Amino acid sequence: MYPNNAGERMLTELDFTRLSKLNGGQLPEALAMDLRSAELVQSRDIAPDVVTMYSQVEIIFSDSGLRQKVTVSYPCDAEPELGFISVLSPIGAALVGRRLGEVCSWRVPNGQERSAQVATILFQPEASGDYTT
Repeated sequence: MYPNNAGERMLTELDFTRLSKLNGGQLPEALAMDLRSAELVQSRDIAPDVVTMYSQVEIIFSDSGLRQKVTVSYPCDAEPELGFISVLSPIGAALVGRRLGEVCSWRVPNGQERSAQVATILFQPEASGDYTT
């Protein structure tokens, strides 16, 4: 059985620093709260089952079972049609810092709640030795 929104988020110190400065520090409230409570670790010490910035993951939507590959990116690199989703978007903010198997939830602009499980981490920069992206 996988955890469901279980513990706090885990972030690299580098991701935390960069995320904290996004948008002049004016972050969506949910992301700001997650940053305040996140466990911070050095990039070299992050577990390979954690969604970090520029991780490519496959998620499974809870309501439909649909699988989708997405890469969590900074707003300047977001191209949703290519699967690069901004960390400032509801789904991007919900994914960053989550572990493989966790179910995360978010609200879409119309107020509907969505949720998805982190089914696979296809690529994590730190796991491949990239500690500065």
